[in-house]
This record gives sequence, C-alpha cells and structure tokens, in this order.
Amino acid sequence: MGRKSGRAVLALSDEQKAKLSGLAASRTAPVREVERAKVLLKYAQGLSISEIHRQLGVSRPMIYKCVDKALAAGVQAGLKDAYHRPHAPEISDEAKAWVISIACTKPKELGLAAELWSISALARYVSEQAERSGFARLAGAGKSTVWRILDENQLKPHKITYYLERRDPDFDRKMHEVLMVYRDVALYTEGAVHEGRPTPMYTVSVDEKPGVQAIGLTAPDLPPVPGKAPTVSRDYEYVRHGTVSILAGIDLHTGHVFAQVEDRHRSREFIALLRSIDAYYPPEAIIRVVLDNHSSHISKETMAYLATRPGRFEYVHTPTHGSWLNLIECAFSKMARTFLRHIRVASIAELKARILKGIGEMNAAPVVFRWKKFDVEVA
Repeated sequence: MGRKSGRAVLALSDEQKAKLSGLAASRTAPVREVERAKVLLKYAQGLSISEIHRQLGVSRPMIYKCVDKALAAGVQAGLKDAYHRPHAPEISDEAKAWVISIACTKPKELGLAAELWSISALARYVSEQAERSGFARLAGAGKSTVWRILDENQLKPHKITYYLERRDPDFDRKMHEVLMVYRDVALYTEGAVHEGRPTPMYTVSVDEKPGVQAIGLTAPDLPPVPGKAPTVSRDYEYVRHGTVSILAGIDLHTGHVFAQVEDRHRSREFIALLRSIDAYYPPEAIIRVVLDNHSSHISKETMAYLATRPGRFEYVHTPTHGSWLNLIECAFSKMARTFLRHIRVASIAELKARILKGIGEMNAAPVVFRWKKFDVEVA
C-alpha cells in the first residue's frame, strides 16, 4: 500500500461531485480536464497518490499539481492550466491597436485597389508600413501574427455580413395593416358577409417574379442508368433564350392562382392581371389586393384603370423591403421548387407554356397559405 499523502483532505459538495462525475464521463470535453476530474474524485474518496497513479495511469507530477491547485484555489482551478507567460510580449498593445485600425479601414481608402482585405494583403501592408509608423517589431509580421491579433479582437475584415437599412418610416404601420388583413382572412370564410360588412370581400396577394430565365440545352439530357449513372446527366454548356416575368396573384381563401407570363412587367401587363382578377369574382364584391409599391402598381395608367372600376379594388400596401410579408412569395417559392427547378426549354414560347401548365397543376390541387404569427415585431 502506498504511503498516505500529508496533504489536506479535499471536501466536495454534492454539486461539485455531480459536475466532476459528468466531466469524468464526458466524451467531448478536453482529455486533460477529464483526467483531472477523475483524479480529484478519487483523491476526495481518500485514495493515495500511488493508488490514483496505478488506477488512472497518469503521471504522479500531474496528480500533485492537480490536487495542490484544487486545495489552494478550488476545484475549478484544479481542472484548468494556470496562465503562464514566460516573457513579456514583444508586440505592444499600441502596435496591436495600429493593426486593428488598419483592418477596420477599407484598402481602397489607403490607396489600394481592393475593396476588402485578405489576410495576406493585410499582413503585407502591415509589414511594409510598420517601421515608418513606429512599430518596427511588426516589420517581419506574417499572416499568422496578423491573424492572431485579429482573432483576439474577433475581427474578420475579409468577410461581409449583410444588413438591410430600414428606409420606410411607416414600416410598422404598414406591416400591422397587412397583418390585420391576414387576421381577417383567417377569421372569415371566402367573401364572408356580416353586419359590419354587407358587401362580399375577397383578398388576393399580388406580385411579380421577374427574370425567369429561358435556358436551353446544347445536348440532350441523358437518363439515369441503374448501376452506372444514378442521376440525370446534363451537358455543362447551355443557351440563353432570354427572360420572362411572372405576374401572379393568389386568392388567400381558396389558394387559386391568377397568373400571366409576359416578356415585360409594365403597367399594361399589370392592368391585364387586374382585369383577369376582376372577371373571376362576382361583380358586386370588393377585391382587397395586398401588394407592394412597384411603379406599375401605382402608375397613371393603373390608376386610370382603377378609376373605371370605382370601389372594386382596395389596395393594402406592404412596406418598403417588406416583400416577406406578401403571401404570394410562398406561391413563387413553390414554383421555384417544383416546375421551375432545373427547367430547360427550346424557346421563350415553350417557357411561357410550361409555366402556365405548372400553374394550372397548382390550381388543380390548390394550397391555401395562411399567416400564423401575428405578434411580429421589428426593431
């Protein structure tokens, strides 16, 4: 039996025992922490240093250091390595701050061509400018040195995170108006008439999907072959025939999609869509249209058409940069994931026919899109 240590007893609370036991059984924690947790548990149980050494197979100096740190500064100290700096840092805080200031400045503002720094370009610039800026120690700085300085300050000047500036001062009001419409749709059936609404009302969400490409093949697609080619094979090259725009609306009660496929999306094309919507509903009904402020929606030509149908259409505008509030985007997403996915055509005319056929298939099995989250808040 090993000689009993002259060190003090390590008393552990139930919480500390549970934490150390969990760490000792962990398969994801650092190995050194797992080993130290086992050491502290066994020492707290009264085992000698020699017995812990035999059972765990770790070195005696490691056991001594772990136990001594735990006795001196607590269990957490016994699990961690003590901070150690063998000599004073050669790169001063002022030099690091200088590197950070350069990293936070665009290269073009310093007379270079690039828009963003790469780590190599930043290290090269720091090295070239170090001596004249009074930081001679950085004259030989390489990528790893610059990277460590950036990492200490959680900077990644070679990457971009996009944000959207809020440009509509009435965003909240318009958003709540749209959500009130969706709440109304959720509460009442199609064209519901009641004491507060003597006239039937139908709600249609409208928008455009421009730039749908008519892409053609340069060689036939090859079908899958069992055991040889698991997927469709397609030649890398392709032919561009042009683009079309899908002007569409969706009835929020029934899921019926109104759509036109046009070469352009001007006022005349939008008016044609309104005419098709107008013809679909009973003449005495009000058609409530959820849409954005695209120029074709509010142009003189469109307003002139609406004046010929007084009281027929009621506009509800989504806010600027609020396209996510328009439920027609769900229908556009479904198109992109179904019949538009990987589509290849021989001409613009074929693309138009395929799109209208796909929309016909959607109308054969309509899906009603509902807005479910009404407590939306925008900071």
